[in-house]
Amino acid sequence: MAEPANETFSSAAAQRVAIIGAGLSGLACAHRLAQQGVNVQLFDKARGPGGRMSSKQRPSATLDLGAQAFTVRDARFASKVAEWQAAGCVAMWPVHSYQASASGWQTHEDGQVRYCGAPRMSAITRHLADGLNAFPHAALLLETTITALESTPQGWQLRDANDHQYGTFDRVVISAPPPQAKALLADWEPMLSDACDARPQRGCWTAWAIVDAPLPPPPGVDADWQSLHVQHPALRLVSRNHTKPGREHQPESLSLLAQLDWSDAHIEETPEAAAQQLWEAFITTLPPDTALPPLVELGAHRWRYAQPASAGSQSFLYSKCGLALCGDSFRGSRVEDAWLSGDELGEALLGRSV
Repeated sequence: MAEPANETFSSAAAQRVAIIGAGLSGLACAHRLAQQGVNVQLFDKARGPGGRMSSKQRPSATLDLGAQAFTVRDARFASKVAEWQAAGCVAMWPVHSYQASASGWQTHEDGQVRYCGAPRMSAITRHLADGLNAFPHAALLLETTITALESTPQGWQLRDANDHQYGTFDRVVISAPPPQAKALLADWEPMLSDACDARPQRGCWTAWAIVDAPLPPPPGVDADWQSLHVQHPALRLVSRNHTKPGREHQPESLSLLAQLDWSDAHIEETPEAAAQQLWEAFITTLPPDTALPPLVELGAHRWRYAQPASAGSQSFLYSKCGLALCGDSFRGSRVEDAWLSGDELGEALLGRSV
């Protein structure tokens, strides 16, 4: 059965661990285990690590489509962020933030220092993935979609979409969103399956817009404004990707993050229609006489499982049969929560018996 996150573990570490999902949680767990000599094999269906910290490469610009920036509250995460800053893959951003409402644009200040990946959000997860190369007993397999688990007397085996088999493993960690995790473990662990059902997910559309000249700022607004919090039924956040550290050479390039309620209601919209609606929502925040530069490119990405509907009460879940769950669906929706969930699960696994 599933065990709570605050249980104390005292036995020896598992020798072989599979981790499904190379987002921030999965990578944090992998690092914690690999540093203590555990054999770790990490699997991800994408072409690169990152999950919802991934970035999209276009011919003229790189755009962050998931997390745009993050805050630091926990001392452990603060220490890790300091390491990332020293490595050059994290920098402070934004420092010029605004909010837009029916009464116009005002400066936005909530007292939180924010950071972003440099030169893109995925630089953090790529840094972590590259760091695994320092451990001869750790490996990352990309473009590998795990579709099934099998329990054998020797341990767990994994099977991918091409019917390739991996294993055996003493432990299997799933850091994918709960609906995807449930599809893998429902036949093996009812308690973890029920835990996935208890963590409904919100969807989110993110559009991007590239224009061929800088946007004229509204009156009284700094020309180098970096982010905009929006009070609009469809749009909640605008990020200027070309203002992020290391991307100063890009043309004007915006990420437009939708409101969660709007996203859930339009989750089956076409990308073209979602992008157009979010671009039009952004235009409504500008003065009516604003002369907009011509669009170079407009598109949208759908995150079907963007974040949990509510914060969790446990950092991770673990089953005696050797299956475990982690990710921001357990602690909360922040980048910090994702890292802490994976790191704490890795620490707990080190105390489990083989």
